[in-house]
Amino acid sequence: MLKKVLVANRGEIAVRIIRACREVGIPTVAVYSDVDHSSLHVQLANEAYSLGPPPPLESYLNIDKIIDIAKMSGADAIHPGYGFLAENYHFTKRCEDEGLIFVGATSEAIRLLGNKLESRETMIRAGIPVIPGMETAVRDTAALVQQASRIGYPVLIKAASGGGGKGMRAVSSQAELERALEGARRESKSAFGDDTVYVEKFIERPRHVEFQILADHSGNTVHLFERECSIQRRHQKIVEETPCTALDDQLRRKMGEVAIEVARVAHYTNAGTVEFLLDQDGDFYFLEVNTRVQVEHPITEMTTGIDIVKLQLALASGDPIPVKQQDIVPRGHSIEARIYAEDAENDFMPSFGTILFLQEPAGPGIRNDTGIYAGCDVTMHYDPILAKLIVWDENREMARSRMLTALRDYTILGIKTTIAFLRDVIAHPEFAAGNTHTDFIPEHFAQWREAGDEPANLDVALLSAAIYRHLNPPRAAGRAAASGPAFPNPWNATGEWEIGQGKGAD
Repeated sequence: MLKKVLVANRGEIAVRIIRACREVGIPTVAVYSDVDHSSLHVQLANEAYSLGPPPPLESYLNIDKIIDIAKMSGADAIHPGYGFLAENYHFTKRCEDEGLIFVGATSEAIRLLGNKLESRETMIRAGIPVIPGMETAVRDTAALVQQASRIGYPVLIKAASGGGGKGMRAVSSQAELERALEGARRESKSAFGDDTVYVEKFIERPRHVEFQILADHSGNTVHLFERECSIQRRHQKIVEETPCTALDDQLRRKMGEVAIEVARVAHYTNAGTVEFLLDQDGDFYFLEVNTRVQVEHPITEMTTGIDIVKLQLALASGDPIPVKQQDIVPRGHSIEARIYAEDAENDFMPSFGTILFLQEPAGPGIRNDTGIYAGCDVTMHYDPILAKLIVWDENREMARSRMLTALRDYTILGIKTTIAFLRDVIAHPEFAAGNTHTDFIPEHFAQWREAGDEPANLDVALLSAAIYRHLNPPRAAGRAAASGPAFPNPWNATGEWEIGQGKGAD
């Protein structure tokens, strides 16, 4: 078993990993940037160390600093979560060279699969179906334009490194291509430190279906069945579910077998996700492998009863997979809705500020993975995801109904969120019918506006702000600088108090 784990991340995924470590008795080390000094993951960890200024390149992407903190704190393992350094094979190789256990795939597997072009070449050689597109990296813009013309419009520009929709642009004509290339390269460089992009055929109205895989160091590989992630905004998933309504038993079995073959070809270990595009004719194509824990992993946990993060820790320790493929039998239906700090009525612009009031939904079959609390600040520096709301029930319609109820019971005041938008997506007749595809949001919600009584909501927000200010009066100027950042705790959350000198007992 691992002795101490440094969690090289922030937000809800850092909280998720820390809680999994606590449940199996592994001490944790948190790292944080200056603006995250009072974040929930910092409060929950056994130890916490500053990374410095907020920009990712100076904090959560600072490999040297993270390695130094791991060694100084005595951590023998690093869990990267998702995003940031999770799919950076240079970071993984550095961990290996420094004698640190990386909770994830090997650096060689991440290098191979993290580079979308090289992984495409590998899968083509192995007979795995892939989307038509470029097979080698081309830096020259004119050459990329030529390749796009050869493939045929519409095409999709994709970052060769990383994922999560970063550095991705759909292009319908050559006139749009050059500007789209500039934007994709810039975004990819900022997110992954690599501006290499490539072009592939854009498949219209597909479903995005992925398979969760687990592999140990003895060559055993299983899949935990599929997740459908077709509800996307700007190539970023916002609603996921399992099982997929478009798969029958035969197609599900075939896709699962291909997912396992992909893992074997890449000599993959630990948890990962093999992603496919499923077209309207029932043909599927290998898209990529996300060499990390996925944002949407909880819905698989809900239907299989398998804790993926705990298994990551066990696999990193060298333990074998504790189950065989035939023993994994999913039950019921699960849906996840990602809640972002965004203004859905204003082109989903990020929303920053202090969370003044937070009421989380609760009840049977409801899970909320989050990294926020009332009084915390949401800043401009990182991905605006606040929480993941997950529900489970015996069938899809029951799960959908439970999700709607949970979203109605979810209140976050002080910033804009996507909760109301998600309610309308889940309530849409086409979603209810299972007719989902990657163009669902632009097709049905291009001009979305929230219906409701806004003045009433404003009154509640103002009242909450007043209550919060009353319970948390501003501290005297200079106090924070003198004593360091104040972490929320029972002593500074109960208002003004002092220790008095009472009379002795008679």
